[in-house]
Amino acid sequence: MESGLNFIDLILKASLLVQLVMLTLVGMSIASWAIIFQRKGIIGRAVTEAREFERKFWSGMDLSKLYSEVSAKAAPAAGLEALFAAGFKEFARHKKSSTPSAGMMIEGTHRSMRVALSREIEKLESGLSFLATVGSISPYIGLFGTVWGIMNAFIALGEVKQATLQMVAPGIAEALIATAMGLFAAIPAVMAYNRFAKNVERAETQYVNFMEEFSNILHRQAANSVEAK
Repeated sequence: MESGLNFIDLILKASLLVQLVMLTLVGMSIASWAIIFQRKGIIGRAVTEAREFERKFWSGMDLSKLYSEVSAKAAPAAGLEALFAAGFKEFARHKKSSTPSAGMMIEGTHRSMRVALSREIEKLESGLSFLATVGSISPYIGLFGTVWGIMNAFIALGEVKQATLQMVAPGIAEALIATAMGLFAAIPAVMAYNRFAKNVERAETQYVNFMEEFSNILHRQAANSVEAK
């Protein structure tokens, strides 16, 4: 049994404002899906690279050799490699100074790693605010289109003497499509945002733990270096 209401026809027959609302929601949905696929690849790659670098770091390799290996890469260091490179570079700079102190060396090293940490987390969180915005406002945009469409439908009904279901149904249906499209745009964006935010939080915890452990290692080396001088 065929339905008397066609989805495409309802969209085409909707008022201009409702069509603009639908077009806006479609654009937001496409943009959010593009960000979802992009973030999935970037965050997933960051987690994998962090795991591989930690394995190499704790394998007992000499830190100077590891730093040379990281610096020799064509691509700029990212993730844990960026934290390690920033910390070790600052540590080596203080170590070569004429009057190094363990506290000054570690303080400068820790500060450099905190800056690198902030930059790496900012990279991972890029685009998540857009997903949160789409997830929060899309239903309201769709609801606005629905309210406007229903209002126009009732205004049109007021101009006829006898209203029937066949007259009411198309106007109500085309108005409700806007709400459906708003939910279609919002639900994936909210789900992706929650998942990515959790993954970024885990990555940040991993980065902070590495930073503290690396600082302890450098502190011991700094203390030994100062005693040797």
